[in-house]
Amino acid sequence: MNEDSRLFDIFLEIQRGLPRQGPGNDACTLQALALCDKLPDEPDILDIGCGPGMQTVVLAQATNGTITAVDLQQEYLDQLDNRTQAAGVADRVETLVGEMQDLPFPTESFDLIWSEGAAYIMGFGNAVSEWMRMLKPGGYLAVSELVWLKYDPPEEVRTFFGEEYPDMTDVESRAEIFRENDYDLLGHFTLPDDAWWDHYYTPLLARIPALSTQFTNDAEALGVLDMTRNEIDMRRRFGEWYGYEFFAGRLKDTNSESVQSAREGTDFALRSK
Repeated sequence: MNEDSRLFDIFLEIQRGLPRQGPGNDACTLQALALCDKLPDEPDILDIGCGPGMQTVVLAQATNGTITAVDLQQEYLDQLDNRTQAAGVADRVETLVGEMQDLPFPTESFDLIWSEGAAYIMGFGNAVSEWMRMLKPGGYLAVSELVWLKYDPPEEVRTFFGEEYPDMTDVESRAEIFRENDYDLLGHFTLPDDAWWDHYYTPLLARIPALSTQFTNDAEALGVLDMTRNEIDMRRRFGEWYGYEFFAGRLKDTNSESVQSAREGTDFALRSK
């Protein structure tokens, strides 16, 4: 097992069983969905990087749509399957193990593409650009992304995110990416502080004592736990400087050069497989 694989396994163990794999809550999901105000009565929805799927269930309950939920980790999809069964929406939610950089869907498949806190994996700009080819004409994209909320943050938190997320930038720069990619930006908002704590950091903190005992003789794992504590401490001390911003946009013109280029490139890739 290489070092990256080992660290990822530790990360999965630390995150195991959490309600969410990042900041968010049901109210924010519904607020972002409300920006997508002209969806069909039964929309086709793609939830990319769905994790254990709290938001997937909310989307299923708030629409009459059919949802395809994609994540790389089967155990998260198993959690989602349990949630959809309990919520009575399992007949409208399909789960799929897959990488967001290589999704197997044809062009113009979805009315709404959704991704909470996961687009950074392939790069926010790449995600906004590449996912458009899967949207039907006039389709919607709703994505949350970590951003700076104020200019000139303190050195400590700037250094932390310089190492953890060097591509992090401000709200307007992310909004501009929507506009550059032929979306009408319908709105955006900052997730409130409780969206960080209620279903993510608070249950994560509750796991740390038992994990410290579990990893007593594992220096690598204890190091990851220390990084986790440091991340949470950053939020406590510098939360006013950064946050998650939820963006929603509607695809403007499917005949534009950028949209056609994205579609044609993907069609060629699919034919070549």
